[in-house]
Amino acid sequence: MKIAILGKPFSEAAQPFVQALLEDLVARQAEVLIAESFRTYLDNSLRLPEGIGSFRRGDSLRGVQFVFSIGGDGTLLDTVTYVGNLQIPILGINAGRLGFLATVTPAHLAQAIDSLFKGHFVIEERSLIRVDTDPDVFGDINFGLNEFSILKRDTSSMIVVHTYIDGEYLNSYWADGLIVSTPTGSTGYSLSCGGPVMLPQTNNFIIAPVCPHNLNVRPLIVSDRSVISFEIEGRSNNFLLSLDSRSEPVDAGVQIAVRRETFTARLVKLNHVNFLSTLRSKLNWGLDRRNPAGIPL
Repeated sequence: MKIAILGKPFSEAAQPFVQALLEDLVARQAEVLIAESFRTYLDNSLRLPEGIGSFRRGDSLRGVQFVFSIGGDGTLLDTVTYVGNLQIPILGINAGRLGFLATVTPAHLAQAIDSLFKGHFVIEERSLIRVDTDPDVFGDINFGLNEFSILKRDTSSMIVVHTYIDGEYLNSYWADGLIVSTPTGSTGYSLSCGGPVMLPQTNNFIIAPVCPHNLNVRPLIVSDRSVISFEIEGRSNNFLLSLDSRSEPVDAGVQIAVRRETFTARLVKLNHVNFLSTLRSKLNWGLDRRNPAGIPL
């Protein structure tokens, strides 16, 4: 088995688990590749087993069976950009904090690897959002797993985002910005703006304004078969476009359209983990005096 690993610096408490992970993979005769920047960090923190290779962004991961993401959800979002249209299954190992996407904790890492090699897992297909702009803003990495955002920049004044669905005028949002979220991103930035939680298999986008001036303007769910386009205006001519964790400044004349990407992100889910159990544990659903253990009444 050929496995690629990406990650970010993690706590000292997680070091023994990551050390054991690498040794376990080598003992199972897996071919292991580590992202160059992450390997530099590991060289200073752990004792890397012999025979481990490395790769950098732009190198082909063709032939890799699984990609491990070690960090938080932000690390996994970055991992999706490395995988791209190869659609290699990604296992998220949570060495960060909340972990909606990276669900495997260090304490359960050994069990997770054993389940992976035994085939005791399922693959979840997650839709991606694609952003096309003129002039080009995001280059070849113009897709994301969570959301696309248009935000004000360098000013306290609101911006106006004129929004169209399949060429038909929807609304002009007077706000600090506007988010278009995938179902996966519904538990992220969109949720903090009052958007709904959507199950991962839902074939929709959420359009959610950020701090709208008109309080009767609410988040809207639209089909992800739609093409959503925008025109921006404001007192300033500088705005910010954000795609997951990547942000770029743009001028008012930029043309923007978003749609569903033609390929998906494939996330490895172990048999004891699913989206509903993650919702309950991460958002503390069901925990009150009447139901302290979170057990359905």
